[in-house]
Amino acid sequence: MKRIGNHTLQLDPPAYVHGSGSFAGKKESEGPLAQYFDATHDDTTLGESSWEKAESKLQTEAVKTAIEKAHLKPSDIQYIFAGDLLNQCISSTYGLRDLNIPFLGLYGACSTMALGMGMAAVFVSSGAAENAVAVTSSHFCSAERQFRFPLEYGGQRTPSAQWTATAAGAVVLERQPSPICVTEVTFGRMTDLGVTDANNMGAAMAPAAACTLTDYFTDTGHTPQDFDLILTGDLGYVGSSLLREMMRKSGWDIETNHNDCGLMIYDRKAQDTHAGGSGCGCSASVVCGYVLKKMQQGTFHDVLFAATGALMSPTALQQGESIVGISHLVHLHSDVPAKTK
Repeated sequence: MKRIGNHTLQLDPPAYVHGSGSFAGKKESEGPLAQYFDATHDDTTLGESSWEKAESKLQTEAVKTAIEKAHLKPSDIQYIFAGDLLNQCISSTYGLRDLNIPFLGLYGACSTMALGMGMAAVFVSSGAAENAVAVTSSHFCSAERQFRFPLEYGGQRTPSAQWTATAAGAVVLERQPSPICVTEVTFGRMTDLGVTDANNMGAAMAPAAACTLTDYFTDTGHTPQDFDLILTGDLGYVGSSLLREMMRKSGWDIETNHNDCGLMIYDRKAQDTHAGGSGCGCSASVVCGYVLKKMQQGTFHDVLFAATGALMSPTALQQGESIVGISHLVHLHSDVPAKTK
């Protein structure tokens, strides 16, 4: 493993993907990516007594499925990198406490999946671990309760607002070779352009995505055209439009191969999700479901996954603080040959 340029780590050997799990709720099961989730739930509580416990259960299911697909047991896993949106990351701690795996709690807001994958990959590539798991989740109802208004209030949503996905995703990375691997990681720098509107997270996070993508391209010498997919999450409609404009002004054209997890997980108009999806579980479930399955099929060979997060809290916003953005990036590569027609 070595550092390239100012911000990027090249993993040699790479960290190889051996298993993944993706779970989602009812609204997500009605969206365009329903077939790519391992399972979906119609009940918002998943049979639990609270939404927070339901979110913990999503994490448990995702991790156990990923480990099972890797033909391992929880006792075989050396580290787990996990986080979520709730205070003290309770979805992760309570969801994973019974697995008895060394736990590294993370908070990257909606960038947590890329942050966790990046850190797990660094541990594996460096030899600090033979394997590691990255997982995160979100839940519409638990997020609304903590960050916005009680559901009973029925507040009107602005057009720029995004819908927190009820979903979770987990991935197992190992030193043992497999067809799909993480080859490079760029940990992002915080950006703050003064956005204070909590209903416009896409605008707050877009500069962070632009910063990290620019850092990566500058460090590695790659261009956007080297990738089948440049995937952000979750900028939604507003943030994605801003990102493309910012990248274009910086000399990087990502128009043809950029997509955003928040735009993919729902049909914005049919499902009335306004600017699209958000939440840690949105990008986690899209990557661990749709993206990795497409890479296994040979559809995608090189994917840049740049998850974005808003590092804020209701308390900070009530005190007049602006929203700090962050974006972390992992380069996923597949050796699976493309299918011929």
